Amino acid sequence: MRPPLAGPIAILGLGYVGLPSALALVERGQEVLGIDISEERLVSIRAERVDLVPEDARRLGESLAGDILQLSSDPAAMSTARAIVICVPTPVDEHLVPDLRILDAACRSVVEHATRGQTIILTSTTYVGSTRAMLAAPLAARGFEIGRDIFVAFSPERIDPGNVTHPQEIVPRVIGGITDECARRAADIVGEMTQTVHLVSSPETAELTKLYENTFRAVNIALANEIGEISRAFSVDVGEVVAAASTKPYGFMPFHPGTGVGGHCIPCDPHYLLWAARAARVSTPLIEQAMNDIASRPTRIVDQIVATLSSVGRGIRGARILVVGAAYKRGVQDVRESPALEIMAELIDREAIVEYADSLVPAVRLRNGTILQATVEPAADYDAALLHVLQPGFDPTWLDACRVIVDPGGLVRRNGLNYSVSNGSRRRG
Repeated sequence: MRPPLAGPIAILGLGYVGLPSALALVERGQEVLGIDISEERLVSIRAERVDLVPEDARRLGESLAGDILQLSSDPAAMSTARAIVICVPTPVDEHLVPDLRILDAACRSVVEHATRGQTIILTSTTYVGSTRAMLAAPLAARGFEIGRDIFVAFSPERIDPGNVTHPQEIVPRVIGGITDECARRAADIVGEMTQTVHLVSSPETAELTKLYENTFRAVNIALANEIGEISRAFSVDVGEVVAAASTKPYGFMPFHPGTGVGGHCIPCDPHYLLWAARAARVSTPLIEQAMNDIASRPTRIVDQIVATLSSVGRGIRGARILVVGAAYKRGVQDVRESPALEIMAELIDREAIVEYADSLVPAVRLRNGTILQATVEPAADYDAALLHVLQPGFDPTWLDACRVIVDPGGLVRRNGLNYSVSNGSRRRG
């Protein structure tokens, strides 16, 4: 058995997972080599123009001031590392099919530059069997004996962007190695980023664990959206229903309806599970229906806006509509898969006049190439406002300029704003 190598820990991919992971390792005194093929991303990191929670922003400033964090766009630099942690995106395409091009390229690069003694850890969410197929098998074909010459494991990321309540150092991490020694060596690396590791018997178990986590959320969000629709039909405040149900100390977990789901996980990850399940000829009607409902949610929200305007005698054509929030969630700049973008595009398709307010997102590009700039103050008496995300510091007086408010997620109630909202909308008298 070869002893662990000397050298840095390489983080491949410096996005929302890779950069915080690198910073956590640096704070523990580990030498880190951050690799990203995007020179633009590296420039933003060096200039500290990246979306991080305050604690990670502090870590970045301190890391850049020292010499323990090195940044590079050259994948060949991985050959000097004692461990490689792969943190690249795993999106879906326009047909909701897993897009494996980025992950495939990253894994091929890792295999090409791998050296004996390295520990290689895949953290990107992907299909069951991918660690073995995309890393272990190609490394074996190069002549490495997995578990003796080189060590391969899967440890799914559990970073929640913008969440300061659950920083990664207190969130347990799951690890599944090709061999027991692979798992042990991976735990030595991952254990520098978190206080607790949970070993499972195989990479496949760890891969399915991650897919189950986010599919669980997707199914429950779809259910919450349906309860929201039912509540509106019966003129019941869904926020009050969720709050009341949450008083039960067992058997219930609160999920809130909303405008849809966005970001890197919930709109994408369950499709990796569905894709693999179809290949294995496993029927998954519940998950399929939940993901179909999630995909159609933005259109349903547009229909709700149309119905609310109609109830006050206003048509959608030419209506001035303010969308509050463009990021996919509160406290981040990230607009990936944000339902707000789909909603704005569809409202424009229906000939509405659309503006948006988001203090963290100065501009957005819609699916047809239209670029919208954020409104910095109310410029009109809006016909309607859609409450998608209330960014920190949002000024509720913005809503005074709106004839009706459409609030599918009950943000008014949950944020303690002084507005009367019922049935998902507020009418101004």
